[in-house]
Amino acid sequence: MIKYALKCEVDHGFEAWFPSSDGFDEQSRQGLVQCPMCGSSKVSKAIMAPMVRTSKEIPSPQQVMAEMLHKVRQHVESTHDYVGSGFAAEARDMHEGLTPERPIYGEATPDEVKALVDDGVPVAALPVMERKGEAAKTGVQKKLN
Repeated sequence: MIKYALKCEVDHGFEAWFPSSDGFDEQSRQGLVQCPMCGSSKVSKAIMAPMVRTSKEIPSPQQVMAEMLHKVRQHVESTHDYVGSGFAAEARDMHEGLTPERPIYGEATPDEVKALVDDGVPVAALPVMERKGEAAKTGVQKKLN
């Protein structure tokens, strides 16, 4: 797989992955490469600096995904208030205007999550992360409108 920086005839910039260096040329000839902003199929490669790895170890897709999920979890834990098992009640109270809105995260049962979603309370599942010597925590977060 190879990623190219591309631009259309009106200079919209975007990136796309291709199976090989010839893949772009073939798909472009067939009119299959289009600008996601304007739909133009007049697309060319933009100047792009190559990505150079200094290490011989290339992370697997699973390692890359695990790192991304870890960063999401860290962000939520550092910017949201932890409310533990009281998450469902706290999220509902905020949604109904009974308490001020603030970013929160905590635990909820599948039935509690379903009831929140059914009632239009905006919630999202957090990635489950296992820390060494600690059981994995499940969690949900309230999305602010």
